[in-house]
Amino acid sequence: MIEFRIEAKSGVSPYRQIVNQVRQALRLGLLREGDQLPTVKEVVAAVAINPNTVLKAYRELEHEGLAEGRPGVGTFITRSLAGSSLAAHQALRKDLDRWLTKARRAGLDDDSITALFEDTFRGTLADEGVA
Repeated sequence: MIEFRIEAKSGVSPYRQIVNQVRQALRLGLLREGDQLPTVKEVVAAVAINPNTVLKAYRELEHEGLAEGRPGVGTFITRSLAGSSLAAHQALRKDLDRWLTKARRAGLDDDSITALFEDTFRGTLADEGVA
């Protein structure tokens, strides 16, 4: 089961963070069709946010067709976002782990690593004409 993390200083609303974390878990194959999301009560207890925030996130996931609420039972995943590239994730994760180790050895902190990655990612998209 997914465990949500709310970053108060991220500038992203808590409900949006929940939605994004579910989407990411679906893309990575960590959540699959039929999996149950934590109950509102469990999320509230784990991350100390308002129950309406969790309900808003779950409603958005339902609206997008990614989840379905079943009264008295819970909220369940209805479809995956993992594509055919899922098989390549393990090898790519190893490469990324090696790159992160090199970046840390070079003295980069987490914010610098994130900035470097995002800048490179955006540059790659612009080079491909996607941005």
